[in-house]
This record gives sequence, C-alpha cells and structure tokens, in this order.
Amino acid sequence: MRYAQGGGLTAERREFRERLRLKAVERFARDESNAVIARELRVSVRSVQRWRRAWQQAGEGALDSKGPASRPRLSPAQFRRLEAELARGPAAYGWAGDRWTLERIQAVIVRRFHVTYTVQGVRKLMRRHGWTYVAPAAGGEGREAGGWTRGWTRTG
Repeated sequence: MRYAQGGGLTAERREFRERLRLKAVERFARDESNAVIARELRVSVRSVQRWRRAWQQAGEGALDSKGPASRPRLSPAQFRRLEAELARGPAAYGWAGDRWTLERIQAVIVRRFHVTYTVQGVRKLMRRHGWTYVAPAAGGEGREAGGWTRGWTRTG
C-alpha cells in the first residue's frame, strides 16, 4: 500500500494534488523560486523541486495525475464469473480434492482475469463477497474437506 492508513489517495484528493501541481506550473513559467511556491501552496520545497524537474524534462503533462495507486480489481461482473469458475471445482483446474485454498483461488484469478492479488488480498476479496473458510473436519470418512465456500452452514 502506498499510504499506511488506507492504500492511497481518494479521487478527490488526487484531483486536489493535481491542481496544486498545475498552479506550480504557472509559477514556474513566471520563474518564481521553489521556496516561495512551496510556502504559498503549503507543500514541501522538495515536492516543488521534483515538480519543476519533471516539468522541465517532459512539460506540463508530466504533472498530471497517474490515477489510483492500487492495483486493478475485479469488477462485480468479473467476480460473478469467478464464482462460476469456482463452482466447477478445483478438479477443473487439475487440483486433487474438493478444497478451494486462497492460493488456488489466486491462481484462477490470474489465469482467467490477468489480475494479480496477494494471498491476503484474495482473502479480503472472498470475505467481502460473503465467502468463509471452513476448517476440515477432524478424522472420519465422508467428512467435509474444508476450504473456502460461499454461505457456510453447519451440518450435523
């Protein structure tokens, strides 16, 4: 994550920061000093130095927002397709057993959607969509294998 408290800037905050950089460009054109620009825009001198260097090397477009820092995520439609893939079972992907692990789900996401998630990212994704982990039952034939499932219900 880019920022410790939430994974990046909101769209509004990115727009605000971009407007600051564009105000700095106007001042660069007037040849104002970095210290004056920094003080009046209430940013660090170091930021203004970076912005000026980027502006000199690549023009105003170099200071445009680069978009969200987070990785692309699955859309609701893609998640529905993922659930359909998971309904086919792990055997459809060549894995033995009936158990969906986070690593297996992660591999399906990469294969089908070309989107990379960390294992913890997959766990959060699955929980957000109502999936839970069911621990394997201890001993005995015919017991549930365990793994990730949608809408866990207690049996017995």
